[in-house]
Formats: sequence, C-alpha cells, structure tokens
Amino acid sequence: MFRSFRSQDRIEKTIKLKKSYREPAKLPTKVHPPVEQRSPPVGSVGSRSRSVRSLGREPSTGTLSSPIVTFLVGKEGRLFAAHEDVLSASPFFAAACRGQYRSEAQSKRINLPDEEPEIFSCILEYLYKGDYYPRLLQNKRANSWELEDVVKSPNPENTGGRGSVEATSYVSSVGEHLLKDTVIYCAAEKYGLEELKRLALRKQGLQSGIEVATILRSARYAYDNTPDSDSRLRAHYLALIIRCRKTFKRSGTMQMEMEGGGKLFFDLFVALCNHVDDIVDMGNARSPQTI
Repeated sequence: MFRSFRSQDRIEKTIKLKKSYREPAKLPTKVHPPVEQRSPPVGSVGSRSRSVRSLGREPSTGTLSSPIVTFLVGKEGRLFAAHEDVLSASPFFAAACRGQYRSEAQSKRINLPDEEPEIFSCILEYLYKGDYYPRLLQNKRANSWELEDVVKSPNPENTGGRGSVEATSYVSSVGEHLLKDTVIYCAAEKYGLEELKRLALRKQGLQSGIEVATILRSARYAYDNTPDSDSRLRAHYLALIIRCRKTFKRSGTMQMEMEGGGKLFFDLFVALCNHVDDIVDMGNARSPQTI
C-alpha cells in the first residue's frame, strides 16, 4: 500500500512497485489504465450471462416507504429525489436529513450547488443498486474482471474499454473533462462511502487509451480532493505514471505540469527514487556490488 509524503519526511521505501509492472509496448500519446463511461439513468443496466457476476455492495434494503428527500444539484439546480432510508448509508446525507448541511428540515430539500449532476446520479445509483453504470463484472470463464457493455479494442495491447470520451466527465469547477471514476472516488470520500471508493478505484484501472493531459488533470484533482491520510487514489496515479514513464516523458503536457509544481510531483520524485532503489536492491541480491 502506498502512502503520501510530506516535505519534512526522509526519503524512504514507502512505495513498492511490483516487478510485474511492465512498460507498455509502443504507447502513443495515450496511456492504458484509469477510467469509466457516461452514466445512463438508473435502471438501464442490461442483463448478462450466468458466467458473469457483478461486484459491489448489496442493493439498499431500506424501506422505500420512508420520506422522500429532494436535491438541487449543480449550478443549474437539477432536481433529484431519493428515499431517506437509502440515503442514511452515507453519514453526510444522514446528517443532512437531520437538518444539517444546507437542508430545509420541513421540506426535506438539500442544495448541492457545487456537485456535478452526472456524478451525483452515479452516487444515487450506487446507494440504490450497490454499483453504478457500467457495473464491474467478473467473467468466471476468463477468470477476469471487466466493465459491463465494454467495447473491445482490436489492438491486443488495449485490453480496456471505450476510450477517453466516455471515460470522462466534465467538471465545471475545473472547466475540463476528468476521469469519471476519479471524480466519483472524491465524491465518495466527501459522502463517507468507503465501499464506493474501493469500487471506483478498481474500475479506474480497467479501461485504456486515455490522453496524458487528462490523466495529469485527474491526478491533480485527486490530490486536491482527498486528504493526505487517504493515499490509495494518489498511489494509483504515481504507479501509473512510473509504469508508463516513457509516454509521460515524451509528453509536452507533462513538462508544463511539472514546471507548475505541486505535491503530486514531489510524491512522484520520491516514488521514482524508491523505484530505482528497488531495482538496485534486486540487482545486488543477484550479484552484490558497491555503488
């Protein structure tokens, strides 16, 4: 497990990169990991064969006769509604329903002007169904995990799904498209949904063909919207950049981002130092030498 770093820390082996991480062959300006796809309305997920099962928490067992809570989401105030018992799985929403966090106790209306409607729709779908579209599915015959309705690429190096357009979501606070699963992970952190964080992180590694610029923007967003105590999503990006370092090295976007600085690149520097140390240690284990 990775952890984040502070400037006063000594450089130590806090990041372990498994030997199985390999440099992808002939990567273009796109990279193979993170992502997701656009979310349809709740209830539109299709059926699968018996050889495939979904991964996610059990659907809500809350009574659907409980009071309805309405939400005004985003700058345009899009209207959403959900049952109070279903919402109680989130500490944030449970407190909101008790009259905190901008709620109007009598009308059961909660304003979330800074939330993205598309992301909020995924949150509600998860609370009701235990997953969000596209679901994470296990193909028992192939002994692998995949995303529902995935579109296979003819490129054998690209084992993921749809590509960067469907994998991203526009985030108005950033003014750019970011990896959707990253934004969902950060929203789950805000709403206290630990299982959703794990699910979003796992999905993020299943798609491919993502632009370097999108990955770097999403990494910065992850750093800005997760606490230092939660290093899982941050570590995912550090490992991805190191694994695909040749592609990032060739990228002009990477150079501009690094010149701008930030904690992401200090952590990346430490991770790279540890990666080099691990390589040296493995070499010394076979034939001890002094450096």
